Amino acid sequence: MLYQLPPYVSVVFGLTTLLSIWLFWRAAQRSGTVLAVLLGWLLLQGAVGLSGFYLKTDSLPPRFPALVIPPLLLLIGLLLTKAGRAFIDSLSISWLTLLHVVRIPVEVVLFWLFVGKTIPELMTFEGRNFDILSGLTAPVIYYVGFIRKSLPKSVLLVWNLLCLGLLINIVSTAALSVPSPLQQLAFDQPNIAILYFPFVWLPSVVVPIVLLAHVSAIRKLIN
Repeated sequence: MLYQLPPYVSVVFGLTTLLSIWLFWRAAQRSGTVLAVLLGWLLLQGAVGLSGFYLKTDSLPPRFPALVIPPLLLLIGLLLTKAGRAFIDSLSISWLTLLHVVRIPVEVVLFWLFVGKTIPELMTFEGRNFDILSGLTAPVIYYVGFIRKSLPKSVLLVWNLLCLGLLINIVSTAALSVPSPLQQLAFDQPNIAILYFPFVWLPSVVVPIVLLAHVSAIRKLIN
């Protein structure tokens, strides 16, 4: 069904995914290991997406969680281990803040996908998704907080918490809209786009990077 979408939708999203990886790589002090892991996961999920694995939506257990469970388990592992926490705390909070600008093109792509009838309206800024506010405010927070150095840490903490809430809102909405035996929302127009390449990278690559950026920043600001 996605062949009906204009080619620029996939191109813009692919470039946004690469931008997310580049910004996180910069936050990770240009770590070769981090870059290798991210690119390896990107290629693996890209290949699985191209194979059509996620398009079988009536299986039990559902196949969609294979996009998100491995990164989530990795994040939990990082938080539970001393070396993992050290890595999280080594990330540059300024680069992590700037990273959230990728949420602007992500929201634009989601709107294009809605117009193309591949996701429900409630996943866009015309529905119940206000995550674009995170992307729009990120450059301001970055400039005032890290260029001008005049932003209180408490404000930066509140911003991260609010933006994390916006992320959780859209992620839960998207997950409950995926066609599967567990679907709860958007039966008239389910969320099918993220079952196809390259949009499988949204839940498997972009969202985990954004989530980790918030977790790291919140840890730093609290500690």
